[in-house]
Amino acid sequence: MNCIIVDDEYASIQELSYFIKNFSSITISETFDDSVKALEYVKKHVVNVVFLDINMPKLDGLTFSKVINLLSVKPILVFITAYSEHALEAFEVSAFDYILKPYSQIRITDTLQRLENSISSKPQNDKITLWKNEKLFVFDANDIYYCEAQKHEVNVYTKGECFIVASSISDFYKKLGQDCFFRCHRSYIVNIDKITEIVPWFNNTYMLKLKGLDAEIPVSRQNILLFRRLMGI
Repeated sequence: MNCIIVDDEYASIQELSYFIKNFSSITISETFDDSVKALEYVKKHVVNVVFLDINMPKLDGLTFSKVINLLSVKPILVFITAYSEHALEAFEVSAFDYILKPYSQIRITDTLQRLENSISSKPQNDKITLWKNEKLFVFDANDIYYCEAQKHEVNVYTKGECFIVASSISDFYKKLGQDCFFRCHRSYIVNIDKITEIVPWFNNTYMLKLKGLDAEIPVSRQNILLFRRLMGI
């Protein structure tokens, strides 16, 4: 698990870094005193956890978090602040925790332990059950090639069939729980293990061809940098 720290106070960054390095196995990828630069970093890199001060110049922590929540792959947010009055707003944007300064060792170490537990206990669904013609079909999750959003439903494609699931694509993505699935576009999820060809497309994006299928799956501009990182491009 990795993290970044976003705080405009150098002493606060140093203190939190000490606790993370000495009381957890979490790796600190970067630290930022500029929230705008931190946001650009998160858009281009895989970040598991963001420790974020609310009262930041240029871009405050709550606005930062709302932008992060629009990304297809969202890091866990832990707010670090000297002010208690923003706690309700923080949890409204799905914050994992809200830690007040000055730091308490017990409080920090408890949060670090829960973070590590939350990642290690993340469900990895080996099986997926899909309805068709009033019957239930059980598949290995990896048998799914790609998923496509259609209004309030999701079309789920295996090699030879399409199943319709009454769900948002965001909720279905969470159910898959497998590292091989990637939200490459707001309307598509792709199984990266099934990709056979990456075709350069307009505006520096890609179209993906999958093993044994004629379909072509788009990668949106918003997700292109993360896709390149995942595929080692």
